[in-house]
Amino acid sequence: MSEQNQNIENENPEVLDSETRAPLSYEALQERVAELEGMVKDEQLRGLANEQNLRRRFQEELQNTHKFAAQKFATEMLVIKDYLEMALLDQSGNFDALKMGVSMTLNELNKAFEATQIKEINPQKGDKLDPHQHQALNEIAVPDVEAGAIVGVMKKGYTMHERVLRAAAVTVAKAKNPS
Repeated sequence: MSEQNQNIENENPEVLDSETRAPLSYEALQERVAELEGMVKDEQLRGLANEQNLRRRFQEELQNTHKFAAQKFATEMLVIKDYLEMALLDQSGNFDALKMGVSMTLNELNKAFEATQIKEINPQKGDKLDPHQHQALNEIAVPDVEAGAIVGVMKKGYTMHERVLRAAAVTVAKAKNPS
């Protein structure tokens, strides 16, 4: 083997034919380049397909998350529905038993609210109106009460994970007329 071929072999062994250890022809090198380009193209296509599959799986998971987001709460509500149906089936006419059943149902509802992080907004008389948690439905003149102070609660409000589900419906004191 010539010294030049020996140098080529030491410097660039992949350019040599693996069987004969002789330099590859131009055509053989072109075939090898085409083969390598095909392999790169296949890898690119596999990568794109993998990316599309991941994107599709992510979309499906996101849809399922939205679809079943209320599942925990709905499961909690099933017990309450059962209690209400039993109360409607009761033909005894016993008001105390009915009242006790409604009380038990309310307790179950409170447990469900607690389990799903639903909390009451129950403002007290004299609290300042907070437009983020309260909705003033009407104003009334009340002596010795500061304007904008809550004087009555018509409906409690509720939050879930610090987000208002329903603002508390309140009555507030109206500003005094300067007369």
